[in-house]
Amino acid sequence: MLKKKNFRIGILGGTFDPAHKGHLKISKESKRRFNLDKIIWAITKKNPFKIKSVSSLKSRIMYAKKFTKKERFIKVRFYEKKINSNKTIHLINYITKNNNQNEVYFIIGADNLINFHKWYKWKSISKKCNILVFDRQGFRAKSLKSRAFKVLNKKNFKFIKFKKINISSSKLRKI
Repeated sequence: MLKKKNFRIGILGGTFDPAHKGHLKISKESKRRFNLDKIIWAITKKNPFKIKSVSSLKSRIMYAKKFTKKERFIKVRFYEKKINSNKTIHLINYITKNNNQNEVYFIIGADNLINFHKWYKWKSISKKCNILVFDRQGFRAKSLKSRAFKVLNKKNFKFIKFKKINISSSKLRKI
């Protein structure tokens, strides 16, 4: 009987409104630094901390797929209908359900770390996967003072300094 290969899976969640080179750069950097087999761009219909997305879900998914077509390790997915939830912990549970030997890396920007303690079951997320926090322009000091940074299990938590791209989806929408 063949043993199932354990995968190192990265998850980058968000509205991707629109997807941009910053998303791509942290995906490539995560793959390189942590030897990830694949990265899932888990597109959400609506970010619970934002008012609403400008583009439709369908157009964001299509654009993200087109944007990443050369990067075979990135899979663009929409799970919310399948798992009947937009909660990160439910997505992680779903991805590890069939093979809990998979090693999961949840990728966020430092701006998300500031409010991470407001996420549903945020402490459970840090117990179920590795959290990779990428430094972002103008957010380092505030994120390092955040409740989540002070409380999270440092064994499963990495704050990553790297050459940043000063770009965001909200900046791109203003262009």
